[in-house]
Amino acid sequence: MANFDQFGVLGFSPRMQEVFHLLELVAPSEATVLLLGETGTGKELVARAIHGRSPRAREPFVVVNCAALPETLLESELFGHERGAFTGAVSRKDGCFLLAHQGSLFLDEIGEFSLATQAKILRVLQSREFKPLGTTRLVKVDVRIIAATNRPLDAMVQEGRFRDDLFYRLNVFPIVLPPLRRRPEDLPLLANHFLQVYGAKNRRKIRALAPEVLQAFQSYPWPGNIRELENVIERGVIVCQGNVLTLQDLPESLQQAGSVAWIDEELEPELPELERQLISRTLEMVEGQRQAAAEILGISLDELDLKIRSYGLEKG
Repeated sequence: MANFDQFGVLGFSPRMQEVFHLLELVAPSEATVLLLGETGTGKELVARAIHGRSPRAREPFVVVNCAALPETLLESELFGHERGAFTGAVSRKDGCFLLAHQGSLFLDEIGEFSLATQAKILRVLQSREFKPLGTTRLVKVDVRIIAATNRPLDAMVQEGRFRDDLFYRLNVFPIVLPPLRRRPEDLPLLANHFLQVYGAKNRRKIRALAPEVLQAFQSYPWPGNIRELENVIERGVIVCQGNVLTLQDLPESLQQAGSVAWIDEELEPELPELERQLISRTLEMVEGQRQAAAEILGISLDELDLKIRSYGLEKG
């Protein structure tokens, strides 16, 4: 079984174990990877993990946020330009394809590309060469493409909004990242991780999450996924007045979730069972070292011993 922080990505739920398995298979290859998932599910983190486990790991990893670039600047950003290629081009600039030479290029939110830009991307993927703006010079590149989107590209192909030939070029090895509401087993692990990170960053000694906080987390649908959870924990660390993060330290939407049940038909495990699984897997990861497990879980050694006894996790 993969570790909780396999490839720098946290999770022990079955859905994340499948993601880890696919990562192990594809990372050493040269295959183009298409990461699919809602906003905030960690697509860039997974892309970095793929690059980091690949033979290209020592070469550049270049990120292009397709949604953040206006169409007028996108071609220059991707392919570069020569001085004087257009108004304002006062100097030569290398594009992201060239900057990623022998490394990996991460095209985030590729579903935002216009059809015209899609055609240009397709030509580069087919020929591995391009012309910077303002020149007829062909530049050859050796780049691995990792693309990501939160849009249904197959449906966009059917609607004529995404080129089918580009889709098939990108969809060589798809990996679907599950939304947070589909991996509830990972919520305590992720929450405690962010609690430690932002506690240290803000010089706050907050040792644990109150049980009602975890209950609220389990009842909330997390439309922003892991990114939203991270923001909630960071805010909570800042407003918390004690050493335990309570329901009152959460935004109003989370406080309401603590009292209003939100039910997903796929989420069967109850909170105690999820906690039991988390403790069991943590102990397994650290080979039974309770002090190390307590630090990972963000609880005291006495609290951990009590939970181990109550869940019947003592061996021998």
